[in-house]
Amino acid sequence: MVYNVSKVIQMQNILFINACVRSNSRTLELAEFVLTELDGKVCKIDLELENIKPLDKVLLKKRERLVSENDFSDDMFRYAKEFAAADTIILAAPYWDLTFPALLKIYLEQITVCGLTFKYSNGAPLGLCRAKRLIYVTTAGGPVYYNFGFEYVKTLAENFYGIKDVRLFKAENLDIEGADVKEIMQAAKNEVYENLQ
Repeated sequence: MVYNVSKVIQMQNILFINACVRSNSRTLELAEFVLTELDGKVCKIDLELENIKPLDKVLLKKRERLVSENDFSDDMFRYAKEFAAADTIILAAPYWDLTFPALLKIYLEQITVCGLTFKYSNGAPLGLCRAKRLIYVTTAGGPVYYNFGFEYVKTLAENFYGIKDVRLFKAENLDIEGADVKEIMQAAKNEVYENLQ
């Protein structure tokens, strides 16, 4: 039997990182809409449910030793491996204090691993991630004057992970008196629909 390889479509792996902690999160609602516009197998990580901890002196020493030995078999590298293997990454993070929840910073600390998500070439970081696209989703009760969280993730994605297509979808001013929340959310979903076709 002869197979036409050009017609074989490989299902993409979508990594959905959920940094929302509210059960009625509008950020989560918008991110789940993004998921409906993509085709592929979704792996979801709810950061609130993970036993994820910041690197302390002991964990950092262990990680540095394992990285120097090129040994990534320890479970501490699970998040970095999942991130590096994804084709598309969706990151849902509410806009808190001009940035994002602290849980997300801990997660980013866990995945930024030399030898898995990036390496150094002539002293500069070179991305090792498979993903071509990272989609950052956020919502805010007021206006988003500065989004240091998105800018931080974008900088990491482009300069460390090698992901050049970094997009932002947001809904803002949701808690302003008189705001039509349904209309604002629908406008954000329309933007997603128009830009992910």
